[in-house]
Amino acid sequence: MRVKGRHKATKYRGAAGFDYHRLESTATQKSSYVTAASLILVLILSSAAFFIPDRYLPGLILCEMLLVIHGVYRRGNPGVIARVFIVQLIITMSLYYLIHGQSQLAQGAVAVLRILLAFIPGWWLSITCAPERIGEVLTWVLPVKWAFVISASISLLPYMTVELREIYHIQCLRGARISPKALRDPRNWSELINCVIFPLLIQLLKLSRQIAVAAQLRYFGKSKQPTHWR
Repeated sequence: MRVKGRHKATKYRGAAGFDYHRLESTATQKSSYVTAASLILVLILSSAAFFIPDRYLPGLILCEMLLVIHGVYRRGNPGVIARVFIVQLIITMSLYYLIHGQSQLAQGAVAVLRILLAFIPGWWLSITCAPERIGEVLTWVLPVKWAFVISASISLLPYMTVELREIYHIQCLRGARISPKALRDPRNWSELINCVIFPLLIQLLKLSRQIAVAAQLRYFGKSKQPTHWR
């Protein structure tokens, strides 16, 4: 009787395990389809930000406002969008003023708006979709190594934002002339490149090397089709 009961318990556990794996596989497949649809939506919206006529921009702005609301609901940081807008506004408007004068400032503002509209879908995608799921979906149309590079780059965006902020604050404490007021003078732009951009690129190269070593230690690239992306 004990043996029989033990076989029954094993049978029940096996059935439960089978059901669990089947449900997990179904959920993973559904998540992949959702991620694929999100990638297509992001590609369409980002491309439209550059190619549609100006008269259709209000409709695109409305669509991307919905993305921002959903991103904030998913605990995204809208301050990233604000910082990108401010930086692009300062740089683009300064260049338009130096090259074209006041006559083309309105066109410069439209260019800033288009850049921001192209940035928002990518921000939303990085919040709503896991990088490993994006990499898995990209293998449908790209080589595995390319998909890995793209998914790793997306996962690094939050880290690079924090790293950029820390480098900027450290350089300001050291007396670098890179404050918003100091950057109004184009002569200080080279100091921003030397004190912030170059250190950030060095950190990015170091991190890329660490990711490559970690991938090699996990035998990435040995199989033509990875079994998982976590």
